[in-house]
Amino acid sequence: MSTASTAQATSTSPPDTEAAPIRVGVSACLLGEQVRFDSGHKRDRFVADVLADYFELISVCPEVAIGLGTPRPPIRLVGDPDSPRAVGTRDAGKDVTTDLADYGRTMARRLEGISGYILKSKSPSCGMERVKVYTDTGHPAGSGTGIYAAEIMRANPMLPVEEEGRLNDPVLRENFIGRLYAYHRWQCLMAEGVTPEALVDFHTRHKLILMSHSPERLRELGRLVARAGSEPVEPLAEAYGEAFMATLRHRATRRRHTNVLQHLMGYLKGHLDGDDKAELLELIEDYRIGRVPLIVPVTLIKHHFRRHPEPYIDRQLYLHWQPAGLSLWNHI
Repeated sequence: MSTASTAQATSTSPPDTEAAPIRVGVSACLLGEQVRFDSGHKRDRFVADVLADYFELISVCPEVAIGLGTPRPPIRLVGDPDSPRAVGTRDAGKDVTTDLADYGRTMARRLEGISGYILKSKSPSCGMERVKVYTDTGHPAGSGTGIYAAEIMRANPMLPVEEEGRLNDPVLRENFIGRLYAYHRWQCLMAEGVTPEALVDFHTRHKLILMSHSPERLRELGRLVARAGSEPVEPLAEAYGEAFMATLRHRATRRRHTNVLQHLMGYLKGHLDGDDKAELLELIEDYRIGRVPLIVPVTLIKHHFRRHPEPYIDRQLYLHWQPAGLSLWNHI
């Protein structure tokens, strides 16, 4: 089991191998730390109990880090929703915007090696989106992003970021964790030193994953990686990485997963008898119409590939990228 560590005390460096521990930044209150303005916490069971078994969780509370005590008078966002200030609710003269922004920029450098971030929703410091913003007179002015969170995301737009509440949605949860693992693999590739051959191999291994998110963007990425070997690899890899992570932000849909399942079945047709084909087609259709979760046809496909190995499919990460214990495909 991974244990939470405090980012204020230590820094993390980029992973040097794919076996490196996967580090995820987490708002400290979600791990049960009593750091909120009322000395309470917002412990999230999925984050603290489930994800802690798979990732090294790096605990951060920016408000405590900049010297706000516990308990403390709360703060809120005021002014322009696109560029709000963080001020005290009882003392509007207490403006901690600069402190939170500076700390966010500092942590973005210190946490260079994290592969994802889980933020506390609605927080004026950590909220990813839809944080209430008020006028100077206390009336609603719209919504924005927490000051600290904005700096973290601005410093690394490729970083997978999510809020704890949204992780209750099975589709959003699968998308975030899938991006987290993918970004970690990308970090490892870059840390090891990307070559044209390695970039092509990385793309090949992710083809079916990318197909489940956007077949159109898969083709665009294919055209990009086809230039490997004829152009300088570093700028090409940078462009590929940005496009790769942007593609994974598109949610994989039932229709696109069905397309991937049918594509996989094409590699088995020469090995399956009539009854096996009919069974697999039926399960794929049951998934398409929402009668069974994705794990059902995937389990049968994996069974058939164990009996009839296919080298190209063996290299694909689509069937193997997630630990079984996360049960991500049991609910979509």
